[in-house]
Amino acid sequence: MIGCSYGRNFQVTVAGGSYQEGLTSVLQGVPPGMLLHERDIYGDLLLRKPGADELSSPRKEPDLPVIYSGVNVADTIEGAGNKGHTNGTPLVIITPNLDRHFIHIKQYQDTNRTPRPGHASYASFKKYGPNDDAIGAGFFSGRYTSTIVGAGYVAKEVLRACGIRVCSYVRELAGVRCDDVAPETALENTDAYKKMRHDLDPFYQEVYVKERITPEMRFLEKMAALAEIENEIEDIRGKAPKMQPAEIADKYGVHHIVNCPDIEAAQAMTDACNEISATGDSAGGVVQVVVTGVPAGLGEPVFHKLDGELGSMVGIGAVKGVEVGAGFAVKDMTGDENNDEMRAEDGQVRFLSNHAGGVTGGLSTGQPIVARLAVKATPTIDKPQRTIDKYTLEDKALEAITRRDPTIVARIWPVAENMTAIILLDLLFSYYGYEAFKERLGSK
Repeated sequence: MIGCSYGRNFQVTVAGGSYQEGLTSVLQGVPPGMLLHERDIYGDLLLRKPGADELSSPRKEPDLPVIYSGVNVADTIEGAGNKGHTNGTPLVIITPNLDRHFIHIKQYQDTNRTPRPGHASYASFKKYGPNDDAIGAGFFSGRYTSTIVGAGYVAKEVLRACGIRVCSYVRELAGVRCDDVAPETALENTDAYKKMRHDLDPFYQEVYVKERITPEMRFLEKMAALAEIENEIEDIRGKAPKMQPAEIADKYGVHHIVNCPDIEAAQAMTDACNEISATGDSAGGVVQVVVTGVPAGLGEPVFHKLDGELGSMVGIGAVKGVEVGAGFAVKDMTGDENNDEMRAEDGQVRFLSNHAGGVTGGLSTGQPIVARLAVKATPTIDKPQRTIDKYTLEDKALEAITRRDPTIVARIWPVAENMTAIILLDLLFSYYGYEAFKERLGSK
């Protein structure tokens, strides 16, 4: 299977499947000297994992990552203080599948002759034949996005050291849309939402805060701990700290389920989605990504434009469109309305608007980068649907499926955030290269 790698300078290759042994991210181009802990990577993975709330699938995957290579297992010399730091070699992150039981595999075996409408199951069968990994949709399952989130966390940490911040949130869900907010507000709200999820996630508390898995443990010791945790998933889930929505809003200033800066809009989104889900159906929406601190000139012309690379996020499962800045709305705007005028202020360029979303000519302008992703409704629904037998091509009826996500939108925002970080870091390597050459050549 080709097509599972991204990047030229910061390269990410992903592998695995929904019901295989697990999923893997291989990162090349990670700078040496970063202190990296599995606890921190999990802090992002828990934001997209299933079974966390009423708007996600009941699958109980904890998504606990293991760093397999790419960090120093000890100080390179006595007292160096670089244990646990990246060393510049390929970084490998493994996320084992723990909630992978035969009863669920059997359900897929019983239905795999009949492709699910809206899923990749028919197209992947035509491409790979009878050996297509159709258990849980294999590599076409939303589970593979955990590989993007793990890799993207590392990219975000590099970007943060360079003064670049990336965040994402739910802009629209089930037809309910929140008003736009300032980039700083979006960042602050997303940070607060993550803090809430960390504090209330039972696996974060049980596994990492209680140090059942630590950086000092060897790989096999971590695997032994995960084998124990696999048998305790229900017990650990039952230890989740209990807080009422009003308490969460008061303490953290966020909604308890949906990461949206407007708490009232987030609740309206939740209510609308639950109404749709009660009929057996599912809902779609829009995720917005905001980036601050990007220097002007990031991006490459023609085939690797910044906005073109952001458009590659249609590769995220369920994303059907990406728009930058005003996006499709530009068709109804005049040039005067769409152009972002400039002025000089204290030796700096100031833009009077940001309809371009921080990108012109495929290069960053120095303004906040704004992109939106259109996310389709979950194709797995609790309704009978018409399909075919992919072996005999007979018409068939697909039974309703109850183990499902009422919406994918509330779980895709961290994927979009971290994929954006991967894209930006890959381009940032080239940007710094150009700047270094400009400085060196200009000094002669």
